[in-house]
Amino acid sequence: MEKKQELYSGKAKSVFATDDNDYVVLSFRDDTSAFDGEKVEQLSRKGEVNNKFNAYIMQYLADNGIPTHFEKLLNETESLVKNMKMIPVECVVRNVASGSLVRRLGVEDGLELNPPVFEFFLKNDALHDPMVNEYHIETFGWAKAEDVNKMKELTFKVNELLKKLFADAGMILVDYKLEFGLFKGEVYLGDEFSPDGCRLWDAETRKKLDKDRFRQGLGGVIEAYEEVARRIGVPL
Repeated sequence: MEKKQELYSGKAKSVFATDDNDYVVLSFRDDTSAFDGEKVEQLSRKGEVNNKFNAYIMQYLADNGIPTHFEKLLNETESLVKNMKMIPVECVVRNVASGSLVRRLGVEDGLELNPPVFEFFLKNDALHDPMVNEYHIETFGWAKAEDVNKMKELTFKVNELLKKLFADAGMILVDYKLEFGLFKGEVYLGDEFSPDGCRLWDAETRKKLDKDRFRQGLGGVIEAYEEVARRIGVPL
C-alpha cells in the first residue's frame, strides 16, 4: 500500500493518505505538547515508543472484542489504520481523582472513585476542550444518540480491560481519554492509547509514569513511557 500526501498534522501525529481510500497512515512524531499547545518540545524516541505502545494496546483491545481502527504496524513510527470520520468528542474515564477533576471540584488528589467518573469533552483547543454532555452532542450534531451510547459502552469495556492489564503489571490506571470515529457507519475506537493520553501511577510508590512528567517538568518522560511498555510486554 502506497503512502501519499499528508491529510492532517496534529500536535503529535500526522495522517497520510494511501492508494486505498479505506485506509490511512498514522505517523507518530517526537513532538510533545501540553496546555493546549502552549508548552511544546521534541523528545527523542517518543514517536517510536508511542507507535509501538499504541499498536500493542489496540491489538489487545481488538482481541478482547473492542472494534478499533488499527490494522498493522508499518515501521518504527507509522501504523496503518482505518480511514474514519472522527467524532469531535473525547470520552474520559476517571478511576482516581487527579488533574482537572481535583481543580474543578476540590476533591482530594488520589481519591479512589467508585463508581468511576465518565465525562465528555469537546475537542477544541481554542475553547480549551470544554466539558459537554449528551444533549450538547446531539443538539449540535456532533454525533447521533445511538453512536454516543455505543461510545460510552465501549469506553467502560476498555476500562475493565485496561485496569486489569495495568494492575497486573503493578500500575494504577488513574484516568484516560478515548476518541471514536465512524467507519462504514459503525463506531470504532480511533486516535491512540499511550501514556500521552492517560495517567498511570506505580501502584506502590505512586510515581507518575505518564505525560504529567512533561507537564510538571519532572523529567524522564520517555524513560517512564518505556518502563510502562516493558511492564505490560510491549516489544520495543
